[in-house]
Amino acid sequence: MSISYNKLWKLLIDKGMTKTELRLEADIGTSTLAKLSKNEQVSMEVLLKICKTLNCDLSDIVEVKEVQNV
Repeated sequence: MSISYNKLWKLLIDKGMTKTELRLEADIGTSTLAKLSKNEQVSMEVLLKICKTLNCDLSDIVEVKEVQNV
């Protein structure tokens, strides 16, 4: 299983918000933002802060994908 935050980046575009604005408004660190950009795992606390900031649900910002075996 892998995590994708592509929905988050699309939502930011729709809201006209930059990653830096999200970081400041949600009070998350630069290293956490870097993890999100690399589709790495972050804490549930961080995801909830983002949801509160963007007034959305977890399913609006995170997608869990199955890894395809080759």
